[in-house]
Amino acid sequence: MPKTVVERLVCAVRLSENCREQPKLERAYDDELAAFLQAHAPTLLYEPGMTALPVDYRRCRADGCAEGGGEGHQARTLADEPVTAFTHVVDCRRGRAARTEAAGADCSGDRRDRLYLQYWFYYPGSATAEGSTPLKPAIRRASEALGKPSFHPDDWESYQVRIGPGGGFARASSHHGHGYELGGDRLIPGFRLDSRGRRLALIRSPRVENGWGPETGSLYVSGGSHAGSARIYKRVARATKDHRLRLIPLRSLAARDGTTFAVIPPWRKRVFFDPEYAGTD
Repeated sequence: MPKTVVERLVCAVRLSENCREQPKLERAYDDELAAFLQAHAPTLLYEPGMTALPVDYRRCRADGCAEGGGEGHQARTLADEPVTAFTHVVDCRRGRAARTEAAGADCSGDRRDRLYLQYWFYYPGSATAEGSTPLKPAIRRASEALGKPSFHPDDWESYQVRIGPGGGFARASSHHGHGYELGGDRLIPGFRLDSRGRRLALIRSPRVENGWGPETGSLYVSGGSHAGSARIYKRVARATKDHRLRLIPLRSLAARDGTTFAVIPPWRKRVFFDPEYAGTD
């Protein structure tokens, strides 16, 4: 039995949002890239206290329809909107780089021979200074009174995967740049043992360059700002498993989309075309 048939049978049994979108991904890309996008889709881990979920902006543009439950697995909002990620691929691998560059992407230098997978998440609003505390309403009122609002409508955040000769790496958008680990380079709580089982020292986080670090398969989402971290050491009460994440290709959607946002949408950002770009503008 062909591999693709087997994969679809497995999808039918799991009834996952990820698998339901497989035909759309294959039409936008090809079977191989669709499989890569599904295999590397992250599990979303939400900061305690937050209730927002990423949604399809074509169906939901208000906080109310993007609110999810307080704990447990999150596949849909309380308004029955599926948790959604929009996908984009920059394929700089040998034999594909020329076509990718012809479409406007940058495959120069170290980008050559690498495959980049981008997952974009839309939230109806961003409240960077409010976090997930019960004081959010008071903070919003006070900030508006001071003329420096803590909230703005529309928010796009991303999780990116880089696959190349050196293995798989990931990074997440975080405020005005990209990061890997909450708090940056730090010591992991735990000890490394020597050959005799003696404790030597606390384990240091892996080296991170331009926000990239070893892929973990998860994305930690901070409350309020929705800034992400590709590596985290906290327990969470809310999560969306990778196979329940609805994946929508941006490839054809972006070209004809005339929706206006209060912030720059993915298809107008530099990183959309230059996958190694450090900024988020």
